[in-house]
Amino acid sequence: MAAYSTSAKTSWLMCLGLLLLALLAPQHAEAHGAMLYPPPRGGVGTKSFNWRIHTFIDYKGFKFPCGGYNKPGPVTEMKAGDVIPVRFWTAGMNDKRDEKRLPTKKISQARHGGGLCEFSLSYDGGATYHVIGTYTKTCPDIYYEWKVRIPRNVPSCTKTGQCLFAFSWTASLVPQFYHNCADVRIQGVKGGKLPSKMMQRYDYKAKGVRRGVTFPGDGKSHERGSGPNKSEERRNLRG
Repeated sequence: MAAYSTSAKTSWLMCLGLLLLALLAPQHAEAHGAMLYPPPRGGVGTKSFNWRIHTFIDYKGFKFPCGGYNKPGPVTEMKAGDVIPVRFWTAGMNDKRDEKRLPTKKISQARHGGGLCEFSLSYDGGATYHVIGTYTKTCPDIYYEWKVRIPRNVPSCTKTGQCLFAFSWTASLVPQFYHNCADVRIQGVKGGKLPSKMMQRYDYKAKGVRRGVTFPGDGKSHERGSGPNKSEERRNLRG
């Protein structure tokens, strides 16, 4: 009888282990990219990290703005004129945030063929977003830095929870919209102003938001792409 109980217990534990692996596998194998630097709310290495950071807006309660992460996260100091080397993270990379190293090993990333990436600033806690940089077709991609400059003439923003650096992505192969927010403190110039171009929003349920929208991409669904377009990078660094 004892032998039977031990065997049954072992089988039960094995089944439980296989079930847990099955539940976790999609998160690790098919995770979409998320902003790594500057560290966003809910990002890897933060106290609020829970794997949902890479989820598209409207998926199982993942809300706009900032994916529903309403509480401030780590604050990154920035100055008007600074060049920000944006980096991305996906499952399969080290869970500990490494802001200085790009991946060297082959990692599958659910890039959905790239699409439209916009980087923007919000000074009102996420009510409005002013675009400071744009990359098309090949973005996002964990293997590269995506450089944008904080405009040289932006005003200061120092109030906790109100100052955000945001990454938004409208995918190419599927109509999905992603949005990450990093809390920042910006030392700007007196009398400065934010850019007039506003962030584009698509593919989630909200008044005035178009759905079923995709943007041209590079056709690479999981593998490494060609990186930032040089002319777009130059334009994003003018500031």
